[in-house]
Amino acid sequence: MQQAARVGMPTVTERWLGGMLTNFPTVYKRIQRLKELEALENTNDLLLTKKELLMLRREREKLFKNLDGIRHMTKLPSAIWVVDTKKEHLAVAEAKKLGIPVIAILDTNCDPDEVDYKIPGNDDAIRSIGLLTRVITDAIVAGLAARSAVVKEETKSDAPAEVAAGEPMADWEKEIAASSEPTSNVASSEVPAQEATADAVVETPAPVEGE
Repeated sequence: MQQAARVGMPTVTERWLGGMLTNFPTVYKRIQRLKELEALENTNDLLLTKKELLMLRREREKLFKNLDGIRHMTKLPSAIWVVDTKKEHLAVAEAKKLGIPVIAILDTNCDPDEVDYKIPGNDDAIRSIGLLTRVITDAIVAGLAARSAVVKEETKSDAPAEVAAGEPMADWEKEIAASSEPTSNVASSEVPAQEATADAVVETPAPVEGE
């Protein structure tokens, strides 16, 4: 959760809901329903009975448990990171069906043919999972920094700034990219040049006698 929040990526830590990728439009509607219920709960002008309020609260809690990690997800991901492909076989199957690359930890009981980018490791040990997830997150941060540098170069050259997949950088991406850049204490200042106003001396030739 901490590493996912570090780069603003959606995450699923509870049971994988069937159709979370293959039926994303329906899942997106449930996300909007969750936000709607949260907004209703914050208003004090609801004319509802205690039973109705209890039912709405239970619905919100259920949606929050399953969808809170992907509440900011508005489209299908470009790739997914899976810790245990054996346990999360539904996620892997849906990603393969949609052609989404799968990056995963491969333990001895996992099928390597299901994973596009394989990382051998122990998917049961907390330290192993934390280490590999942090490595993946660091790679994302480095990629965002490189992406930001490309955009800046294109902006300087007065070329239209284009990023991967033609998508603009999100605010959290800009923050990560900015934090990864080295800081300098030297402030650049431009001194306007002063024009010298010297009077030019023009010599007039003396008249020649006899002309």
